[in-house]
Amino acid sequence: MINVLIVEDDPMVAEMNKFYLSQVDGFHCVGWAGSTVQALERLQQTNHGIDLVMLDIYMKEHNGLELLADIRHANIEVDVMIISAASDKTSIRYALQNGAVDYLIKPFEFERFRAALAAYRERHSLLYNSNHFAQAQLDLLTQPTHASEKTDLGKGLTRVTLKLIWETINVHPGSVFSSEEIAGQTGLSRVSVGKYLTAMQELGILELETTYGMIGRPVKRYRTTSGADAIIGKYI
Repeated sequence: MINVLIVEDDPMVAEMNKFYLSQVDGFHCVGWAGSTVQALERLQQTNHGIDLVMLDIYMKEHNGLELLADIRHANIEVDVMIISAASDKTSIRYALQNGAVDYLIKPFEFERFRAALAAYRERHSLLYNSNHFAQAQLDLLTQPTHASEKTDLGKGLTRVTLKLIWETINVHPGSVFSSEEIAGQTGLSRVSVGKYLTAMQELGILELETTYGMIGRPVKRYRTTSGADAIIGKYI
């Protein structure tokens, strides 16, 4: 579970962001800070347990970008996602140069919010479950511009992650594979990989084989179809 701190001085907006967050799997709001001072006090606590800060810029007492700078100067291990009405070049450039993982301009569509979190969830899973990276895995971490790029596979599925999974399938030692095996090799979560494999099956890239173990539990394994290469080229 990814723990999120919302930093927003408008209680109604904070509550709305919390509601939106609850609609995305894998995230949990651990609190709300109504000022940058409150947020910094929380983040300076030992073992603060926060993975992601959703940060507004226009706040009454202090500018949110000041908090971002404080976080970086103090080497606090936390990611920051900007959610703000600030659309000027200076603010956006400063946020990105100081490591903001994404920048959402208010007002935003829920789908953009969900896509940002889905991309972050994949990068977070990959970063904390892998010790060494292939280039495709590194692209997923270092090319956030692909995070919101939608494919025809379905909502929340990105080209970079699809490419990573496809390349992993191509070098898999066996002709058949499970979502658990691909997850272990990519560093992505099994649930995330399962969504991509299901989408690829529906598109005719993969075919599903279901077998039953000794206790009758179904085991899903996949293999590529004869026309997989031609189909996958349309999406990556």
